[in-house]
Amino acid sequence: MTGSYRAPGQIYSSAVLDTSRLAGRWQQVAGFGPEGACKPGGVEISPGGQALWRLCLSGAEVKGNAPMKPTGPGRFDVGGQEWWVLWADGDYRTLVIGTPSGRFGFILNRGRISSDRLVAAKEILDWNGYDLSRLQVYSR
Repeated sequence: MTGSYRAPGQIYSSAVLDTSRLAGRWQQVAGFGPEGACKPGGVEISPGGQALWRLCLSGAEVKGNAPMKPTGPGRFDVGGQEWWVLWADGDYRTLVIGTPSGRFGFILNRGRISSDRLVAAKEILDWNGYDLSRLQVYSR
């Protein structure tokens, strides 16, 4: 994973994130990188905050298993990578994950994502400086 998918500048994590609602299985519905480079994956988060993932990040399949160590509001160290929750919808069906470096970003959902939540997730990425022309949407 090289380069950045976002312009330098401010990035904001969710200050009101309820981490207890993150547990469960999440499907990757979008990510940054070349189209068709890898299949979308997902993340499973245990009630104790352990993350098991297979994701398409920057065109490469990335697998891992690590605790989500809180580093601030909506911010986690996950296996040595910064995962910031930029947005969670009110019912915790959709998550937008980014990183200050802009090296990756992705959208997770529980099942199929509705068109309105996908639009909202894209708007959050755009507001945080991500280049939406490089976003690959895998499923709707």
